[in-house]
Amino acid sequence: MSTSRKIMICGGAGFIGSSLVDRFMAEGHEVDVVDDLSTGSLANLSEARNASGRFKFQNISVLSAEFAELVSLRRPSVIVNLAVFSPSQSHLSGAMAAMQSTVAVLEAARLGGVSKVITGIPGALLYGEVTARDLPIKEGHINDSRTSEEVLARAAADIHGVYRDRHGVEFTVLAMANVYGARQRPEDGVIASFADALANGRAPIVHGNGKQVRDFVHVDDTVDAIARSLDRAGGLVINVGTGVATSIIDLWSVMGGASSPVPRTSAARPNDVVRLSLSPVRARIQLGWSPFTPLAEGLSTLR
Repeated sequence: MSTSRKIMICGGAGFIGSSLVDRFMAEGHEVDVVDDLSTGSLANLSEARNASGRFKFQNISVLSAEFAELVSLRRPSVIVNLAVFSPSQSHLSGAMAAMQSTVAVLEAARLGGVSKVITGIPGALLYGEVTARDLPIKEGHINDSRTSEEVLARAAADIHGVYRDRHGVEFTVLAMANVYGARQRPEDGVIASFADALANGRAPIVHGNGKQVRDFVHVDDTVDAIARSLDRAGGLVINVGTGVATSIIDLWSVMGGASSPVPRTSAARPNDVVRLSLSPVRARIQLGWSPFTPLAEGLSTLR
């Protein structure tokens, strides 16, 4: 991108957010990061913090009164909201807080004259459980919500339309598959958990029977989709996924190899979906984006 922008990233100290910071800084943008460091880490931002002038960090929550004041003061052209519906918010109270945070960011954008908000929401929450014939899931798929968390995630996506229609705040909601890559905490993703088990020579824990399938998309691919959303896909939900379904047990076979220890099994997690893969067709049309990192290649970067 040739024109420098002022961009605010909520949740910018997390593993996706910090990779996005690196991308935007390399492109010459001015970047503000807002993060309460409940799950993110300043270590993820070490490169950006050494860049003079174009990077600022604020250790506050988007739910604080200071956040709206900060947005009005800094006046970014775009806010990227990656601070909602994280793995640590997979329970009801966390999902309620995520919904609050979504509204807080949109309201701050309205008051601060921000032209666009880009929000990442897990595809598993937006789409819920689907049948095998519905894979890969397209954006128009509507399913009955099974859980309160799914209801809240869908409401969070829908309320962007209200702010667009009534207040002129443009948006793109990105329905994200299972993002993986460098800086991800072991507790936040199965690939990171498996990599941690391999690094420490222990058997991983597999929840359920391991036959559940997921769509694994590399963080670099995800960052590229977010960057392409700055000026495109207004008013739309866009999937960020590969459309490829990989079972958890097959994933371990690929990562661990023939000599890997046999996984320990644990009870399936409550409300865990059995199937998830997201169609990237709309992203290709609206963003000019397609996933470019094959799973085997992405996994090799974690070793």
